[in-house]
Amino acid sequence: MRPRDRALLLALACVAGATGCAGQSDGADGASAHARHGRFFAPDSVWNQPLRRHAPLAPDSRRLVAELHRQVRVSGAWINTNRFSVPIVTVGRRQRAVPVHLDTSYPPLQRDFSQVPIPRNAQPAAGTDHHLVIWQPSSNTMWEFWLMQRRADGWHARWGAKISHVSRSSGVIPAPVGATASGLPLIGGLMTISDLRAGRIDHALALGIPGVRAGVAAEPADRTDGRVGDARSIPLGTRFRLDPRVDVDKLGMPPAGRAIARAAQRYGIIARDTSGSVSLYAQAPPPGQPRVYRPVFHGAYPNQVLANFPWDRLQVVRAPVRAVHGG
Repeated sequence: MRPRDRALLLALACVAGATGCAGQSDGADGASAHARHGRFFAPDSVWNQPLRRHAPLAPDSRRLVAELHRQVRVSGAWINTNRFSVPIVTVGRRQRAVPVHLDTSYPPLQRDFSQVPIPRNAQPAAGTDHHLVIWQPSSNTMWEFWLMQRRADGWHARWGAKISHVSRSSGVIPAPVGATASGLPLIGGLMTISDLRAGRIDHALALGIPGVRAGVAAEPADRTDGRVGDARSIPLGTRFRLDPRVDVDKLGMPPAGRAIARAAQRYGIIARDTSGSVSLYAQAPPPGQPRVYRPVFHGAYPNQVLANFPWDRLQVVRAPVRAVHGG
């Protein structure tokens, strides 16, 4: 998908492949507290604010849910972990800052990338997007990258963003910067390994879908890479939620699946990007630990974890939809 061409708990920091963890202390603005269990951004951000049980639904809720269900039947449902996901590299205040060369001409973003505390051994995600997130609790700052790679002359990225005051952020990146097609940050809606190990996800989820409507976006998205002209298709930013009347314990899902369903019920699922299948996003495994999700998923494949998810029992929460430029 194309954008525009201390601490976390020590355990989470190390699970995320962090370096420079020694000597971390409470970050600015309570960054550490907000980031526990994957709860980045302000408490009242779109990612962290629970939905009211009787939140108003979009007038075309049934049609959009039917379209999502159709896409699940056609492309399948998956959880991106090893590929097309997001590594979180947590760094301490002493991590040496280096420039990241922006392979697109946009001076404001190049200035934001001029000093990034990125370890030499950081590894972008596998897959064509090569996403990467650098999180520094001590400065309450996050950098996200698209098409990130290390070359002989240092780090390069095609696009991305710097997010300051993360714990007070709305969780939406103003256009034109950002590493996703919607302006919604990579870390927004990302299930962490700690989330899934604990069996509890205290934030909304991010969703990738194959068929995205062109030219419009629903709040909180502020742009799109959609190419589907059919007005019945799904805009980026669409916020689905699992019907509060569904008894999650009776769905026959494994623990990780139940945690996902409960998060979808309480916080919702927000369409963030175009993808090859209907996909949720989980933190990329740390380097050298490609099988970290095997015990978390009890040996099941991601599609098996979602096998009994009731896609037809979703609803769409009402939000403004407006014409936007491409991602």
